[in-house]
Amino acid sequence: MSKAPVRHPAALVAPAGLALLLLALPIVGLLQRAPWSSLIDRLTDETVLEAVRVSAVVSSSAAILCLILGLPLAWLLARVDLPGQRIVRAVVMLPMVLPPVVGGTALLFALGRRGLVGQWLDRWFDVTLPFTTAGAIIAATFVALPFFVTTVEGALRQNGTDLEEAAATAGATPLATFIHVTVPAARESVGAGLALAWARALGEFGATITFAGNLGGRTRTLPLQTFVALESDPASALAISVLLLSISLGVLVALRGSWLPR
Repeated sequence: MSKAPVRHPAALVAPAGLALLLLALPIVGLLQRAPWSSLIDRLTDETVLEAVRVSAVVSSSAAILCLILGLPLAWLLARVDLPGQRIVRAVVMLPMVLPPVVGGTALLFALGRRGLVGQWLDRWFDVTLPFTTAGAIIAATFVALPFFVTTVEGALRQNGTDLEEAAATAGATPLATFIHVTVPAARESVGAGLALAWARALGEFGATITFAGNLGGRTRTLPLQTFVALESDPASALAISVLLLSISLGVLVALRGSWLPR
């Protein structure tokens, strides 16, 4: 006996279509107004290339920091029953929902020259983070780290502990098990988390401009260059927006099999 076909509620079609339109229409508007005939010339302008260089340094450095710091944190959340674990996870997730300018303000009061920790960095080590490339990297890492941690933590939980227990039974040390068993088993999600963190760092604006400023050649990334160009050269702003849109789309396409549903 054949099953009756599933009937979908027609009342959901209209709001679903409106939601899709809300997401797609701005992209269509951007592409429709983009200066296609002069796109290459605008993207190879000296100021844009300088912003590309700064963005490459900031986003790549932030991704590396996410890998170094995020892997242990993801393992800790997935494998260790921490006291106050819900609070710890909330702290990890907070930058994902925190207004970026608030994140930048928090960084300023924590790591600025008169900040909670920054005053000691300045006094003891002569290290100043605000309005430097290093400060831009810290701001990008702050907003990107949760994307890496949540992606890898989910994979570690899904993989379970069977392989790790087998390695321990064979005499492997905890660190060797982590390096040679845990990480390789989650390598696809580690790669996906890295790509997401890199893309988020590349697109960071609010925390960067608040904590690191908008200094050409030092902290002015592509999003900040877009903001500057909107006031004096909207066509260049559109060209940079098309570039960032293409990169973001490329990341999503590359991740379609390892993190996003097919």
